[in-house]
Amino acid sequence: MSYSDDHAEFYDVVFLSRGKDWVAEAKELTGLVKARRPGADSVLDVACGTGAHLEAFAEHFAHVAGVEPADAMRRLAQDRPGVRAVHPGDMRDFTADRAYDAVTCLGFAVGYMPDEAALDAAIAHMARQLVPGGVLVVEPWWSPEKFLDGYVGGHLVREDGRAISRITHSVRDGDKSRMTIAFTVAGPGGVRQFHEVETQTLFTDGQYLRAFERAGCPAERVAGPPDHPGYLVGVRH
Repeated sequence: MSYSDDHAEFYDVVFLSRGKDWVAEAKELTGLVKARRPGADSVLDVACGTGAHLEAFAEHFAHVAGVEPADAMRRLAQDRPGVRAVHPGDMRDFTADRAYDAVTCLGFAVGYMPDEAALDAAIAHMARQLVPGGVLVVEPWWSPEKFLDGYVGGHLVREDGRAISRITHSVRDGDKSRMTIAFTVAGPGGVRQFHEVETQTLFTDGQYLRAFERAGCPAERVAGPPDHPGYLVGVRH
């Protein structure tokens, strides 16, 4: 998945209006990390998107950096206060500037891996960026038994003389989910529309946990808020 300039432009405003709280999430995730590695002071957020979590992590860690493959998202992330660097690259083969106390991969981004081999490669590569005893936190996509086939979502934002609607329709296709996202943006200059399709793999808990184990970073599942798949948290040997 590579986010377009249009999608990147409206990503934060839509999710903020829907109640997304990056500051609270960063605080919770920092707690998960520091419970396992007290004194952790560096974090690398992989597939960091617009960098909203990175900016919030800067309140808790001395060294904060990101990795983001989409140019449009990376441009936004690298301008965030407190962010040292945002590197280009895929989660399977990016180059980092140092080893980190914590690596995070949020926003269900790991679900974009097309198969179990790619999942193994991504988890292994992220684990390699950790110092021994470092913590890897992954926010997984839905598992097959919890995915809602045919789910429809919708949201409308009104602000600054414009209206932004985001409509989604999600279907299952074998071991994949396909979500069509349709935007309509109306403002003083007129109306524009665009849409994108996101394809993610419905990995099982077993596939995730085996990937962590093979990476030398055995994990446990930690519950998240209601209607959320939770987190996978591993500590590198």
